[in-house]
Amino acid sequence: MATQTVSVTKTVSVYPKSLHPPTLLNLSNLDRQCPILMYLVFFYNPSHGNQNLSNGSLFHILKMSLEDTLSVWYPAAGRLTLNPSDGKLNLLCNNGGAVLVEAITQVKISELGDLSQYNDWYEKLVFKPVFNGNFSEMPLVVAQVTRFGCGGYAVGVGTSHSLFDGPSTFNFLCAWASKTNMKAHGDLELHEPVHERGSLLVSYGHTQHRITEFCNNPNTVTRVAAFDHLHQLIKQAATDQSLDSDWKLKGCKFSEIGCSNQENYVLRTFHVSGAMIENLKRKISGRNNGGFSSFEVVAAHLWKARTKALRLRKERMVCLQFAVDTRNKMVPPLPKGFSGNAYVLASVTLTAGKLEEESHDAIIEKIKEAKKSVSNDYVSAYIKALEVPQGTLPPLMELTMVSDWIRMPFHKVDFGHGEATYASPLVPPLPQVAYFMQNPNEIRGIDVRIGLLPQHHHAFSQYFLTNLQ
Repeated sequence: MATQTVSVTKTVSVYPKSLHPPTLLNLSNLDRQCPILMYLVFFYNPSHGNQNLSNGSLFHILKMSLEDTLSVWYPAAGRLTLNPSDGKLNLLCNNGGAVLVEAITQVKISELGDLSQYNDWYEKLVFKPVFNGNFSEMPLVVAQVTRFGCGGYAVGVGTSHSLFDGPSTFNFLCAWASKTNMKAHGDLELHEPVHERGSLLVSYGHTQHRITEFCNNPNTVTRVAAFDHLHQLIKQAATDQSLDSDWKLKGCKFSEIGCSNQENYVLRTFHVSGAMIENLKRKISGRNNGGFSSFEVVAAHLWKARTKALRLRKERMVCLQFAVDTRNKMVPPLPKGFSGNAYVLASVTLTAGKLEEESHDAIIEKIKEAKKSVSNDYVSAYIKALEVPQGTLPPLMELTMVSDWIRMPFHKVDFGHGEATYASPLVPPLPQVAYFMQNPNEIRGIDVRIGLLPQHHHAFSQYFLTNLQ
């Protein structure tokens, strides 16, 4: 590969074209869980439309369209701020601006190989502002456009997880892209953003009542399966004689589950074709697919494969937790353009031995039940449970986590020269989380991106790919 240097040629702040009156946006507890930037890199191969476009022209187009987009998505130009009375994060919509960076490299996209497989060189394709502990100085949206030696380019975008969840990130990027190329995004439906958190907010009086209730009876938090099961995993870890005595130094909070040892994880993408998924469905339930979704089938299969690869004792409790979008679970439903975080975790537990013995369809039924349990009451209890001060958690290898991006085809984001060849997430705060993404080359296929420890990689690959061929 040619010299791997990426040279930054320009860094600018981008402000809304139409400034919004300064206002304080109250965040929900779901927004406050992970106030860090999450990164995606979009790769665009050279084409007739972009090969003759100078890097400066492309940068100018992206800057102008981002200014337009921030006029409507104005919280993205704001800054997080700590409430001095309770220490909680809120969002000050102050027109502080996003950051846009221009860069060049002599590397050709073809030299990067399979774009779906994470490469730590991708980290050079995003702008990472230095965080000194002061949220008021941290931009919530950053982007870098990098021109490759072949004429193609990458757009690396970072968005604060306190600002957007996956669906709202997708909607924001589609809105920005539509301003860039001035054409409809085909089958991608755009909605006017609704920034107020509305029914996801917890009133101060209710908060104080909840804290008092929890202090009097800590078990009230177990009404939410995700917290109940997590509590059981913590008890299991605390009584494990083989656990390192300094786990408290390695631990993390609920919102950062499993963050320890992340420097050792290797990210790997597994391509699961539509034919593989249909084959697995037939093996599970005969000719008809039993009403199983692709997510449910692959999630059940992944849970079994990962747990088997860990070689846990049969009596160990293991847990599958997966994100559920609550936009249509709330009563009344959240607006279609809701721009904040609206996901909670659903949860299923078994012993490692029982998980290995259980059939796929039995596990799928448990996943379905967990999904169904996410009701308006579950979401409300979940949000209230996050009011309780978080303790430190030990490493939880028995916890398998899945995030479903199948309905968010990020590769379809078109900045004017066609869809992306690939849209690659960078290292997430929890590298062992499995991301299910739509395969850009096959709409029915799923790309599974997961972080694995080196000693588990071979076994997981073997168990996961078994029955999929």
